[in-house]
Amino acid sequence: MKDSSALGRLPIDSPRPLVVFAWARLALCVLSLSLVAAVRLPFSGRLAVVVIFLVLPWCLGLVALASRSPAVALNPLIAVGDILLLLAIEVIAPETYGAVRFTALAFLAVHAHFQGGRIGLALAAFAVSTLVPAALLDPPNGMSDRLLGLFEPMFAAAALATGGLVGSFRTAESASRLRARELTRRTMRSESDIRRRVAEALHDGPVQELIGLDMVLAAAQREARREGASKTVELLDGARDAASRNVVAMRDEMVDLGPHGMDELSYETACERCIPTWQRRYGLQTRLRVEYEDLPSEAEGDLFRITQEAVVNAAKHGGATLVEIDLSTSGGRVELRVRDNGSGFEGSDPFASNEPGHIGLAAMRERTELLQGTLRIDSSSEGTTLSVSAPLPPSARSSRDRSR
Repeated sequence: MKDSSALGRLPIDSPRPLVVFAWARLALCVLSLSLVAAVRLPFSGRLAVVVIFLVLPWCLGLVALASRSPAVALNPLIAVGDILLLLAIEVIAPETYGAVRFTALAFLAVHAHFQGGRIGLALAAFAVSTLVPAALLDPPNGMSDRLLGLFEPMFAAAALATGGLVGSFRTAESASRLRARELTRRTMRSESDIRRRVAEALHDGPVQELIGLDMVLAAAQREARREGASKTVELLDGARDAASRNVVAMRDEMVDLGPHGMDELSYETACERCIPTWQRRYGLQTRLRVEYEDLPSEAEGDLFRITQEAVVNAAKHGGATLVEIDLSTSGGRVELRVRDNGSGFEGSDPFASNEPGHIGLAAMRERTELLQGTLRIDSSSEGTTLSVSAPLPPSARSSRDRSR
């Protein structure tokens, strides 16, 4: 198993912590401006210039970045930028020495949590190597060399301990989570195999037997009509209705298990077979648009499972009446979007709950990671859009190259 913690940065389950941190950074910036305006210290003018023209645009940009591109907002260079801004504040207004040190420790703890032990320790070392020399070269007014000689080693030790310990704790936690996730993935693969076998068994066994029974009952019904046995005809009508209902019920169960023979079916065919069942069960109108290169059956199976879970969630938990499914390939990537007009998640984080519909979302996230892709959910009171973006599997790319 490839452990991403060995590479430094750790995976996150939801972009919400990044967004919260970005807003907290912005709130801290606004608070500092308010304090500068209220207290009116001798260095207030210099500090206000730095905050307004450097810190505030940085914070606003990170709020937008965390909301739109969480993966980019996780880049360690963002932490480097935070430290350099603190350095600029201290250089221009050395009197902010204490506030800069407190803020640096807080930021290092958060960044180490996001980045893991190795990068967290490296960021702490970078903060020490930039902030400590700045204080030694231009000491804060009124601070003796003896005090500075006490405070700076303490700050360096606290920064390195914060970056190293917080990051290592998170690394250990994520390693356990990654092992559990790998086990989940194997279970999902086994589950898919079992589902396929059960669907095949239903199709080749009970369903075929019921269809055969219906044919026998139809023949008996014709014979009874020829002999004028009206009561027998009526009983046979009831028996045929029961057989037909059971065939429909079993086929619906087969749809829930997954499309029979996914190795032979395409994603489009699998969805088209499910649309009548979704309409019958949930009263759901479904629009399907598919434009994609040939994909391995395993990838099509994962994409179908994600689609199926999204549609059922939209109907069961969102009360949707319309779902639009769009699958396409472009620029070496496969893009899946499932939009509905349901009630959405009402401002909650869809990945942070253990409610039934949310558990299904966790399974979708796992399947997306099996595709080495990313899952995004945009929800409002007007509906939800689920987006999956993943690189085209190598076999699909090689097939496309041969066709050219």
